[in-house]
Amino acid sequence: MSAPDPAPTAASGSEPPQVAPATLATARAAASARRRQRSVFAPLRHWLGLHAHGLLSSLGRMASRPLASLLTVTVMAIAIMLPVALALTLTNVQRFSGDVQASRQVTVFLHQDIGMDRANAIAGQLRARHDVAAVTVRSPAEGLAEFRKMSDLAPALDALDGNPLPAVLLIEPADDGAAVAASLKSMPEVEVVQQDSVWRERLSAWLELGRRVAWVLAALLGAGALGVVGNTVRLDVQNRSEEIGVLQFLGATDGFVRRPFLYLGALHGLFAGAMALALLALAGGLLQPPLARLVASYGSHFGLQGPGALGAVALLAGPLLLGWLGAWLATGHHLRRNRPART
Repeated sequence: MSAPDPAPTAASGSEPPQVAPATLATARAAASARRRQRSVFAPLRHWLGLHAHGLLSSLGRMASRPLASLLTVTVMAIAIMLPVALALTLTNVQRFSGDVQASRQVTVFLHQDIGMDRANAIAGQLRARHDVAAVTVRSPAEGLAEFRKMSDLAPALDALDGNPLPAVLLIEPADDGAAVAASLKSMPEVEVVQQDSVWRERLSAWLELGRRVAWVLAALLGAGALGVVGNTVRLDVQNRSEEIGVLQFLGATDGFVRRPFLYLGALHGLFAGAMALALLALAGGLLQPPLARLVASYGSHFGLQGPGALGAVALLAGPLLLGWLGAWLATGHHLRRNRPART
């Protein structure tokens, strides 16, 4: 009786297991999608890598020369802080004066023999005018009581036999008040018309002059800061001229050569803006206590106002752009001057 045939075994060179066509198509589509995604984001990753390398190399250059970098940043910070401090000072002066540009009150002193009934009648006539917003009548007794609150005048008032003060009309005009003041001067019951327009206009003119001075200082000192950072970058470019020449010989573009120097100038400007903010905060902290004591002696309260959030952002972004521009000008000059040698 013959032995049964052995069970068939798989040969070593047998074909791989069959894969369903739908599964194979899905795998190929996924692989193709991954390749397309890598091809789309590859330029972006390359661009980000170049900028990260430029930023880190610029930080390394500043860290390798801490004293020179600190001097450059300090000079730029002082040049930036001075016009900003002047502008903030003018803003605080205007705020402390109670916004004098909007103060239009007209004070009318009636004759001393004018009684309160006639004063109230005149006030009623003035309230009916279209160019008058409000009228307040202050009696002689109220004026005397106000003067008595002043400790320096109280003994002198006690020595008087009667009340020498007249009735007073406090008028809030609807416009600048010039027409109201001119018409009141011709009234027979009126003795003196006082309007604060003269000193208000003078103070407004001084504030406007101060703003112009701040803008001129900002332009001049900004140009100085631009020269400082430009000269710093120019020296760095000269020190690395051989390295730049090798990169240009190997085919590096102007943008590749310029990139680390632009970051170097921008970092100088950013740190200078941060230092200017710190100096302004320090100056405000030193001036606030004596200013508070001075204002308290007049029975008022006042606090210095800083640049605010938007001002702080502008104070950081402005020097950053200034440093970037200085570095761009310095590197551009070097690249233009050495372009014939590269060809």
